[in-house]
Amino acid sequence: MPRIGVVGAGAWGTALAIVAARAGHAVQLWGRDQVQIEAIAGTRTNTRYLPGIRLPDAVAPITNMTALADAELMLLVVPAQQLRVVCGSLPVTGAPLIICAKGLERSTGLRLSQIVAAERPRAAMAVLSGPSFALEVAQGLPTAVTIAASTSAQALTYAEWLAGPAFRPYPSDDVLGVELAGALKN
Repeated sequence: MPRIGVVGAGAWGTALAIVAARAGHAVQLWGRDQVQIEAIAGTRTNTRYLPGIRLPDAVAPITNMTALADAELMLLVVPAQQLRVVCGSLPVTGAPLIICAKGLERSTGLRLSQIVAAERPRAAMAVLSGPSFALEVAQGLPTAVTIAASTSAQALTYAEWLAGPAFRPYPSDDVLGVELAGALKN
């Protein structure tokens, strides 16, 4: 099973780290707020965003972004307006990048996939979107999402990596459609 890096320790990032751990992966959950990450590491809960939800032992909270260099897949779960800066700070790896935020960059009008392509032009990329709520996902309630990549085969691989009994990603090759539907919904 690939090692997964989750970039963003808000509610959605924490929920996706839990999903990835439930799917059998070793997960690194990166957050920029050292105090918050230390609290998560100590209590095994993200009391700021998902109080009462315990993180599996396979989730390692980190603040050092260079530790993500070992990740074989990275989930980018930072707000749309912070994606460019965070993406530019990531260690350069061959890991595919899955964009798990929704929106457009306000200053340029660019889609998030366009930002990632500009910051990481050689990286394989996908978009995860769907009608989901972080708390319900973290609680293990049934959730279906879509993972879109440039090829159906890539999307299927990423979907299989994250799938679990209650979390079902459906693969698609319609990156533009999935990305715009998520952005316009918000």
